[in-house]
Amino acid sequence: MTKKVYAPGLILLLSAVCLTSTASAQTSWWRTYGGAFEAGGYSVQQTSDGGYVVVGHTDPRGTGDYDMFLVKTDSAGDTLWTKAYRLSYYNEAHCIRQTVDGGYIITGYAGNGDTGDYDLYLIRTDAHGDTLWTRCYGGPNFDMGSCVRQTTDSGYIVTGHTGSFGDGQDDVWLVRTDKNGDSLWTKTFGGGAGWTVYQLADGGFIVAGSSGGIYLIRTTANGDTQWTRKYAGTDFEVGTELQLTADGGYIVTGYADSLDARGTDVRLIKTDSQGDTLWTRTYGGTRDDRGNSVQQTSDGGYMIAGATFSFGAGFADVYVVKTNASGDTLWTRTFGGTSYDWGYAVQQTTDGGYIIAGMTKSYGAGAPDHYNVYLIKTDANGNAIAEGPLAWHPTSPNRLAVRPNPFTSFARVPGHEADVFALSDITGRHVAICKGGRIGAGLRPGVYFLSPASLKTGKAVTIIKAAY
Repeated sequence: MTKKVYAPGLILLLSAVCLTSTASAQTSWWRTYGGAFEAGGYSVQQTSDGGYVVVGHTDPRGTGDYDMFLVKTDSAGDTLWTKAYRLSYYNEAHCIRQTVDGGYIITGYAGNGDTGDYDLYLIRTDAHGDTLWTRCYGGPNFDMGSCVRQTTDSGYIVTGHTGSFGDGQDDVWLVRTDKNGDSLWTKTFGGGAGWTVYQLADGGFIVAGSSGGIYLIRTTANGDTQWTRKYAGTDFEVGTELQLTADGGYIVTGYADSLDARGTDVRLIKTDSQGDTLWTRTYGGTRDDRGNSVQQTSDGGYMIAGATFSFGAGFADVYVVKTNASGDTLWTRTFGGTSYDWGYAVQQTTDGGYIIAGMTKSYGAGAPDHYNVYLIKTDANGNAIAEGPLAWHPTSPNRLAVRPNPFTSFARVPGHEADVFALSDITGRHVAICKGGRIGAGLRPGVYFLSPASLKTGKAVTIIKAAY
């Protein structure tokens, strides 16, 4: 059942809880998900079974009318199941959280692009992604949900932005619901948009967003404002995510005009519990660089994920920055190919590594014309794949055995389970990187060519994935 509620309010965006226990063994890989048409990922969370959930959008019909898209994977990134939710003509999911019963709560927006009437949606699912209920909040203009979290009473708090309520323009929107998604109250704040919300120990809420700069709002349990803070050091400054820190303060990321007019830089702001600035840092190069997600890490430092036009292999690459507790850079990494690749969410995983979600035009079934969901699992040092020498004979490719071949789920390369391989389709387009213990998982049925990831020339082994 879908219930539409016309009430004042506003809404925000996501971030996954930082999981800080470190296991002795770490895995690293990257995967793409989606079909030949558009797909993207905006939010990721490690689930209680050690796997991952990613939400975003998909265009399975190739019409430009997106569905909300949910991908559930195991710990190796192999797809367990996917779900698409079509609530209106155009649909996007921006945040997912696992609920205490093992199901999921999703927020985003859906509506009619011709009229501009988009509404904030909540979707509550069971552990298999099947819909239990949906709720719709909005008015005649553009309203969107960016972030949702379950509250201590099993209800939900959502933030985003509204063009239908408040002062008549875009306002930060905060929506509080009961466990069934029915509205308890809504609030609007100033102009702009909310991107992240947390419930605090006293039952109140902290909201981060953008309104003429990076914007923090501290409220009571009823949504009444206790204080606000605005950080606007340049002509253009945008806040994208906030996280609570171990000292009771906050860490906020976003992006802002560079002080030397070189485009935008990643911005990181550390505050105390009252939102007063302790320090700020900027990261980037000579072109546009953006921070979209931040997490405090188990060592007290921070991990930022976003996008860079300054570094990497393509027009834009996924950009990650690891800092110490003072915001000083420890290392940076880029991920992507020769086209456009974006990072939207990051979380530290239970093994001490990181999971990063975004979208890629460099890899996947949609490349190079369309984005696919891009999921990157790194080790603690931000490395996605540990490459090493391979026993490979370009003139005698059949010495590299693949079993079974053909296969329906995945194949293995005996004796090379830890080695890294590249897969390309029959047009020669690169479609995946995987290890020899699981070749072809997540690919559509078809003919593919397998070769070591480090191989530049030479023959490749032909493999066939059959339909179930």
